[in-house]
Amino acid sequence: MKYIDFKKFTEENGAQPIYLFEGEEVYFREKGEALLKSLFLQEPTLDYTAFDGNALKGEKIKTLIDAVNSFPFVSVKRVVRVSEFYPTEKDFDVYLKDLFDAPPQDSILLICNSGKGKTGSATLAKKNNVTYVDCGRSDEETIKKWIYGTCKRAGLYADGVTCGKLASYCVYDMARVAQETEKLLGYCAAVGATRLTDEIVEELVYPDAEYKIFELANALARKNYSTYMRVLKDLSTRGFNETSLLSSLASYFKGLYETSLCKGSDQEVAMALGIKEYAARKNREQAAKFGKRRLLQLYNDVYAAISDVKCGVLTPASALKAVTARLFFEKTENF
Repeated sequence: MKYIDFKKFTEENGAQPIYLFEGEEVYFREKGEALLKSLFLQEPTLDYTAFDGNALKGEKIKTLIDAVNSFPFVSVKRVVRVSEFYPTEKDFDVYLKDLFDAPPQDSILLICNSGKGKTGSATLAKKNNVTYVDCGRSDEETIKKWIYGTCKRAGLYADGVTCGKLASYCVYDMARVAQETEKLLGYCAAVGATRLTDEIVEELVYPDAEYKIFELANALARKNYSTYMRVLKDLSTRGFNETSLLSSLASYFKGLYETSLCKGSDQEVAMALGIKEYAARKNREQAAKFGKRRLLQLYNDVYAAISDVKCGVLTPASALKAVTARLFFEKTENF
């Protein structure tokens, strides 16, 4: 199941003997563990044990099994956590199969892995009695749903557009989304607001730098010079100097150009480029506004300016001005 469904599942089904939280989103893994501990672990000192999975090979796996088979002293359940645990199929069959086939009812085995492990690792998600929770990077709709649900539980209404704005300002990073959502909930409670609006988000949440570069490129695509200059000024007041702005633009246009060359689904493009699926989708949408030739020219223009700065031909400030002039006022062709 997706992490967003985990809390409801736990409320409806109670404790399960084995959980596998798997995925690169640390926020989901930590919150999932915290929820289980809050519900079933009353005395962490006596009834909680943590292991480093990298140290559990061969015979050493028995220490994990012994811990899981121990009875809780005070708590409803004994919780045994193991992180980055990727046993081989052979080790699973020799040491773990009996535990997974007939897990003790007084313990919870919590496996927290950032990935699936190397080739040859046991496919834990498919083993008996495992409750699998997908903690991978969430797509746009999942994060918007999470924001909406969190606000609703706090008695605050937020529509889809506002949830989308908050998610995009945080570049869909769950750790920051959660932090900003908590801040907004506190603000709305303090002022007595019952609805989270676009205006509140715009006032209290500063867009991530990556989002601002996206906004900058959008202004360029629309040939909106005033918006472009406003975003540049905004970034300059937030710690971005001319050199970092040029580097960010070069990197961004390079990414768009590479995306424009890729074929296949958003998921396939994301895997090929090593980026999130939502980023692949957004990049493809924005790349289409420019065209391949224009994107290559944009990258070359910015890269040439950076080279001039490094060679002492231009100062960073004059290089940024020269780039802006070329981007907006030189004749270009798309295809």
